[in-house]
Amino acid sequence: MYAVIRTGGKQYRVAPGEQVEVEKLAGNIGDVLTLNDVLLVAKGDGVSVGTPVVDGATVSAKITGQYRGTKIMVFKYRPKKRIRVRKGHRQYITRLQIEAINA
Repeated sequence: MYAVIRTGGKQYRVAPGEQVEVEKLAGNIGDVLTLNDVLLVAKGDGVSVGTPVVDGATVSAKITGQYRGTKIMVFKYRPKKRIRVRKGHRQYITRLQIEAINA
């Protein structure tokens, strides 16, 4: 059994017992979240595809970590213009432990 969920503008394929890292969600470590944007649910041979979401389907997940990802360097350069800009960015990340898919 697996599902496709949407959070943070991205889609993730999840199954019970897996861990997934998503963009920051509100909550503390140990909290249980209910994700309602379920786009697809697959059970055995049957597949339910939503338009755009599957009615009544939810995914429950437990927050196991709140931290920041690795630094990404952004460098802008224009030749012959003496323009050089270097910036860094670290995204806030939430680690989720998928507990159950309720379809």
